[in-house]
Formats: sequence, structure tokens, C-alpha cells
Amino acid sequence: MEAVNAAIIYYSATGAVHGMARAAAEGAEKAGAQVRLRKVPELAPRAAIAAKPAWAKHIQDTADVAEAALEDLEWADAVVFGTPTRFGNPSMQLKAFIDTTGGLWRQNRLADKVYSVFTSTGSAHGGHESTILALGNVFYHWGGVIVPPGYTDPAGNGVGNPYGTSHWAADGPPGETVLNSAHYQARRAVVVAAALKAGHRTL
Repeated sequence: MEAVNAAIIYYSATGAVHGMARAAAEGAEKAGAQVRLRKVPELAPRAAIAAKPAWAKHIQDTADVAEAALEDLEWADAVVFGTPTRFGNPSMQLKAFIDTTGGLWRQNRLADKVYSVFTSTGSAHGGHESTILALGNVFYHWGGVIVPPGYTDPAGNGVGNPYGTSHWAADGPPGETVLNSAHYQARRAVVVAAALKAGHRTL
């Protein structure tokens, strides 16, 4: 298989999306990719974080995870984004990072890469699909190739979402079904990215 660089770039407040991101990174590695696991910078006020112990603890627990940089996007052949839902949209932390990509976009350096998204929400119908689809608008502008899990593997069928792996946080931390789905989704993104690279080489 063609060598692939995969970036798993995410925001997580209390750990659900972080757990899914780790599963995605493992899936990408299993598919043979070189992987970078990156979190976007925390932008919330310290007072808001301190008011929620689980939030503050998660920041401490993930202090060793490197922060995402634009170079990670340029380096990657496949990028898998993870975000909690905020009123049916991506978190402001992830959106703020994406809003810094204008220079790369103008140079056409984000085009022809594979993009995929997973999410976690606080309610059963709180924007799973709309959050993933909202990020699709970004990828259209970038000229990216969107690779969803669809219903291509039994690993994802339990989450009921063909657009990307999604988790209902009220159920607690992501369980085996969700983690297996994130693992598979990233593997699939890497396999498609490898096929695209091989095709470009023959053009």
C-alpha cells in the first residue's frame, strides 16, 4: 500500500472525543499510516473550566498531547477531525483552528486530501449528523475528498450514523461499539488516501 500520513485532529472537553481520537489513531496505524494525534488549543475561559472538575481534569490528563499546527494539515494525506457538538455545530475551539487555514487554502495545499469526521453529543438527537455535515462545508471549500464510514462495515452499524462515528455522552465514556467504529473509520480513510496517492502517481 502507498505510504500515507494521517493526522487525527480533535477537541475534547471532558474526554469522550479524546477516547474516540485515540481509537481513530490506532485504526490509522493499523492500516499502515504514519500518524499524528493532535488536540487543538483550549480557548475557554479558565473560570468556566474550573467550574467543571471533569473538564479541568481532562486538560491535566492530556497535557502530553501535542497541539495541532497548520504543518500537520499540510503533512497529512488523510485528516480525521473529532469534535463535540455545540448547538449542532463543531466546537469553537476546532472552528478557531480551521479558521487559521486560509493561507494553506489559498495556496491549494489542502486539496486532494481525504477528510473524515467523528463527534460526541450530550443528547440523543443533539446534532450528531449536523455537526459532521457542517464540517463537510469546509472540506468542499478546501477541495477535499470526504470519506465517511457509511454502512461499509459491521463495526459502524451499531452507532446508526453513516456520516461519521458518533457517541451519545449521556451513556458514559465511549464503549466498544463506538471505539470500534472510530477505529474502522480512520482505517478506511487511510486506505482511500493510499489509493488516491497511488492514482496520482500514475497520472
